[in-house]
Amino acid sequence: MTENNAATPHHQTDVLIIGSGAAGLAMALRLPEHLDVLVISKGKLVGGSTPWAQGGIAAALNGNEDIEQHIEDTIRAGVRLPDRDVVEHVVRAGPAQIEWLESLGMPFTHDNEHGERLHLTREGGHSQRRVAHAADHTGRSLTDTLVTAVKARPNVRVLEHHNAIDLITARRLGETRDACLGAYVLDIQADRVVTIRSRYTTLATGGAAKAYLFTTNPDSATGDGIAMGWRAGCRVANMEFIQFHPTCLYEPRAKSFLISEAVRGEGGVLLRPDGTRFMPDHHPDAELAPRDIVARAIDAEIKRLGIDCVYLDISFKGREFIESHFPMIHQRCLEFGYDMTREPLPVVPAAHYTCGGVMTDLHGQTDIPGLFAIGETAHTGLHGANRLASNSLLECLVFGEAAARRIAEAPGEPAEADLAIPAWDESQVTDPDEAVVVTHNWDELRRSMWSYVGIVRTTKRLSRARARISLLRREIHDYYAHFRVSNNLIELRNLVEVADLIVRSALNRHESRGLHYSRDFPDTNPRADHFDTVLIPPPARPYPQVRQDRSRTAPPPEE
Repeated sequence: MTENNAATPHHQTDVLIIGSGAAGLAMALRLPEHLDVLVISKGKLVGGSTPWAQGGIAAALNGNEDIEQHIEDTIRAGVRLPDRDVVEHVVRAGPAQIEWLESLGMPFTHDNEHGERLHLTREGGHSQRRVAHAADHTGRSLTDTLVTAVKARPNVRVLEHHNAIDLITARRLGETRDACLGAYVLDIQADRVVTIRSRYTTLATGGAAKAYLFTTNPDSATGDGIAMGWRAGCRVANMEFIQFHPTCLYEPRAKSFLISEAVRGEGGVLLRPDGTRFMPDHHPDAELAPRDIVARAIDAEIKRLGIDCVYLDISFKGREFIESHFPMIHQRCLEFGYDMTREPLPVVPAAHYTCGGVMTDLHGQTDIPGLFAIGETAHTGLHGANRLASNSLLECLVFGEAAARRIAEAPGEPAEADLAIPAWDESQVTDPDEAVVVTHNWDELRRSMWSYVGIVRTTKRLSRARARISLLRREIHDYYAHFRVSNNLIELRNLVEVADLIVRSALNRHESRGLHYSRDFPDTNPRADHFDTVLIPPPARPYPQVRQDRSRTAPPPEE
């Protein structure tokens, strides 16, 4: 249902899904057809970060022994921090998710020798081959499959070029009992704010790797769902665990093009500029060690030798093998003058995946009734201190289904359904006077995070980052309180919030574990195996955008 009002456009729906990646689209397809579902996407409906996923979907398809090994591999990669109950739940659901995708027409690669069987590859941290894939473009194929299915569902509507600004909650409207009532959303093309009222709302906006200067993620990965959930009153956890993918093509024109983990899984080796291997010096599993170890090893070699990059070589496998296994990667590298069938590829680590996020239960339910979080936005307990390769798409599918099932089984209208939602008010703000403030702060924030909150950390570096981020946060909130919102301003406001959460979480963990490595605390604390760094949000504040005295709203105090 849509109500049209020239001043304040208003939509009403049963389920609002913020984000159009694998998690959000999978959830939309799993919801009953009698529910009206509205999906909003920042850009065109192309799947968020999902199309960038080259590797595959981890699924134990070879029986109980494979399932048990997948569980142990996940916990080992997460350095004993994952929640075993959650891991078992996700891993055991894997085969059914693959079957569901096949029923939708997902074009998985099949074994040439056994045409009916899926071809499984092996990636770092896995004890055996269990990664189902569509050549080296699994994410793109998955996106195409889900988008096609969503477009065929009459109960699912999509609003493209819409970016959520903030969640609407009962508590932020002055009620004592809390519930999520929907969201204020910017229609980017029309340059106006839309109010969307929903019975249930889901954050499926992906991660926050764009907080770093170098990242494998698309420009849209600005931590929107995590920041919105935090501002609304949700706890977040384990934000210090930012995964850096070890092998990003070292080529400025490529905008951090990822070289899939599967290249190493199929035999690729990492080399110094003199052609010698170095991973055997760092870990017994060499190139197949978990991502955090490989990324730190590359970072150490780059700093020790004073070089710009290291090299990934699989040319010895031959042209036919490479072109059949990695057609997209091969073609993309050729565009930049690198022929991986004949020479090694220059690679460096880059920010890749956010292992922490908004805390949820096994159904994706957050602390706020009516609000769910799934995919990379959520902290479910699956990943711990490091994500096992190709578990991310599996998590999206499993929790997309779980959240849909919980909503389908829920009773009727929540008690807060009749609460009046104030219209968005821009009467006391103006157009931005200097947009350069946004671009300058965006650049400074990402450079500070890369320099001080990267692969190897120290307390001094983190403290410097916290101080600078606090200043940037005040500047950005002040700018937000005085000027009309824009897409860039929304993203910057979310990024600085998430950057602050990452730094605060890192300062709270006095050990090295997985993706968080501190020179001041180099050992892993054996007594902290199940210790999550949970941050409790301050009481939810009123919406400065909605209040009549918005232009006089002071920046929020530091927590």
